[in-house]
Amino acid sequence: MTAEDYQSGQVLLIDKPLHWTSFQAVNKIRWKIRKTFNLKKIKVGHAGTLDPLASGLLVICTGKKTKEINTYQGQIKEYTGTFVIGSTTPSFDLETEIDKHYPTEHISEALIHSTTKQFIGDIAQYPPVFSAIKKDGKRLYEFAREGKDVEIKSRIVSISEFEITNVEHSNSAKDGINVNFRVVCSKGTYIRSLANDFGKALNSGAHLSVLRRTKIGDFKVENAQSIEAFIDSFEN
Repeated sequence: MTAEDYQSGQVLLIDKPLHWTSFQAVNKIRWKIRKTFNLKKIKVGHAGTLDPLASGLLVICTGKKTKEINTYQGQIKEYTGTFVIGSTTPSFDLETEIDKHYPTEHISEALIHSTTKQFIGDIAQYPPVFSAIKKDGKRLYEFAREGKDVEIKSRIVSISEFEITNVEHSNSAKDGINVNFRVVCSKGTYIRSLANDFGKALNSGAHLSVLRRTKIGDFKVENAQSIEAFIDSFEN
């Protein structure tokens, strides 16, 4: 591919690794394109952030294709991952330590499967306080890290599919129940919040321990390449 190809616009499917921010992935790709073709600047952006603790599909646009980012951001997304039933964290995922444990003895596999029905369709969801949403010009996670309470408004999101793919009971009750899932949802859905709400619906608590984005619209993660493979493609 040439410099002109990237400037006229490309849609790159990247499989973002764990612990990378989406911003880091974009920066790495922009740096490689600029360095390879000796460009002063080129537009590169992503169509939907993935948290550092999530892996999977990141749609990255270059050049004139960056004008289409909003179109890709608005498309339906699919995620797979794991909820841990029986404990919660302030961030609803593993960014923060477990703060509370809850009983799970009353939770059967049948109850877990049937509870998913409560979340199908349009639902009101509260974003996590550990999120990048802005309030009064400040990110919510900044308030959270300062220990400040902040009022968060719910938003309507849509979940079209919520499937439990496996339920694994730990040997120790304290370790809870690992529930593997697949969710198809609208833009703006927080899977961390879904984990927290799912725990409450089970009269227990839950947090997200694994998250992977597998689809954005018609784009699939199996057609994506790693950042390393993208970088190496310039050497060949």
